[in-house]
Amino acid sequence: MAEKPVIMPDGHRFYAQKYEVTIAEWNACHDAGACALHIRTRPDMQSETTPATGVSYLDAGEFLAWINANSGHTFRLPTVAEWEFMAQEVAHEPDPIFTDPSLSWASSYMLENLPSRALKKTGSFDMTSGGIGDLPGSVWEWTQDCYAGSEEGREIPDDRCPAFFAAGEHMAALSILVRDPARGGCAVGSPPAHLGLRLVSDTPVPVRP
Repeated sequence: MAEKPVIMPDGHRFYAQKYEVTIAEWNACHDAGACALHIRTRPDMQSETTPATGVSYLDAGEFLAWINANSGHTFRLPTVAEWEFMAQEVAHEPDPIFTDPSLSWASSYMLENLPSRALKKTGSFDMTSGGIGDLPGSVWEWTQDCYAGSEEGREIPDDRCPAFFAAGEHMAALSILVRDPARGGCAVGSPPAHLGLRLVSDTPVPVRP
């Protein structure tokens, strides 16, 4: 986990992973039979220092359920407000081609075979003063905030939300992305190649999950 807690303007504290979940961490969930997705490591990279990517929102839910059941801690995804607050001190320039936060734009953007968009190992980007790295980096990260907002002032349950926000150079609303066409409906699709996750906790965690 990061060296220091993140303290929001309202005084709420939470604790964030120093880096995104790695392939090694993700595949431990797969090997335990709790995560359906197995992620391959490129020959030129190592699983312990490569962010887990190609992760759908449903995949992220499987990983959270597994790590919460086995770690003794309660982890979650950050909210949009939390992610933006964590990243506000990291200098970056929004990419001018990214003007529409839809899945098609996000997919083409993230899959583009450009050196600046190549997946890089953990620790390749700036670190905040609180010890949180790679915000933003070559990986976009899921948040827990539903794109649909609320129904008549009531929050929409996660199991009814059609899309969630992913954080990177800006916020993009992405479908939950169901790989199985038999049950996915309008949400059928494969996650963009650079879509991963970073965990946070509302209580101190002595070691990185």
